[in-house]
Amino acid sequence: MPRLLPLLVLVAAIAFAVSPFLSNGFGGYRPDQFPIPQADPPIQPAGWAFSIWGLIYAWLVAGSAFGLWKRAAEPDWQPMRPALLVSLALGAFWIETAHRTPIGATVLIVAMLVPALLAFLRAGRKDAVWQVRPVALYAGWLTAATGASFGMVLGGYGLMSEQAAAILGLAGVTAAALLVQGRRPAEWAYPAGVVWALAGIVAANLSPVNVPVAALAVLAALLLAYRAAASRRAKLR
Repeated sequence: MPRLLPLLVLVAAIAFAVSPFLSNGFGGYRPDQFPIPQADPPIQPAGWAFSIWGLIYAWLVAGSAFGLWKRAAEPDWQPMRPALLVSLALGAFWIETAHRTPIGATVLIVAMLVPALLAFLRAGRKDAVWQVRPVALYAGWLTAATGASFGMVLGGYGLMSEQAAAILGLAGVTAAALLVQGRRPAEWAYPAGVVWALAGIVAANLSPVNVPVAALAVLAALLLAYRAAASRRAKLR
């Protein structure tokens, strides 16, 4: 029985990792999925930024496999597992949902994000490479992706302009990321996931230059990176 939960987490991680191959992958919402087509929305990262999913999938599977093999009954690993299981199980259906309905995908990504953040914050202090960091990177990217999804829905359904939706989405991502980072400031993988997404947003707004969105994304990335570096330095003293 002690191996059941870590086994379920590994199965969910594998299902999550293979889901892109069963759903033709995902590189952002299609313009025609919205009443107001989102051909080049400022809140959506450049296409190359989505490549981080390869690392996230591989690391989550590897970490879950290590947890089952070496740490099945380790108390330090137990608190995060239920929340991680929920997030990964939901994630296995996210890409297919995103192909069908951006609103449904936005609701689902929130349902994935909340337990992913709980798993990150509940993760123990041992085996950081296998336990904490895969979940931290995953939760970081999801934080940014949730803001991007909300921004595209707001703009795509005419609830506000694309520019206003992008600024609101970035402000929300920045506030949420700084709040979460404050709980585990020395863990670099969480802000790294957010910063990668922000870099993708900056790149997407360079041609033509969208100064407000690009500047806000750069500022958010610098704040997160500075805080992570300062926390790491303080920890090493």
